[in-house]
Amino acid sequence: MLLFFAALLVLSGNGFCLDLQTAKARGLVGETPTGYLAPVQATHAEAQTLAQSINAQRKKQYEAIAKRNNTPLQAVEQLAGQKAMEKTPAGQYIQSNGVWRKK
Repeated sequence: MLLFFAALLVLSGNGFCLDLQTAKARGLVGETPTGYLAPVQATHAEAQTLAQSINAQRKKQYEAIAKRNNTPLQAVEQLAGQKAMEKTPAGQYIQSNGVWRKK
């Protein structure tokens, strides 16, 4: 059940869907194993702001999933991160062992 909710969370739209997709397509942000977005270039202010906003929403959803399933938050975050990275299309960035790479 946890897997279903994590997958649903990753695929669910949020208020920034178009902006997020554009940012990902341009290589400004990428998925991390922790279940959160991060700017590919730490100095890019718009990417940082977008990532912070989406990450705040994700964290609320992860916390709700963890509570419903009586599961540690970190387990939900890691599962969501794994699923997000698996679903990242070729040409977009994911972080592996602290290093950004195009999938």
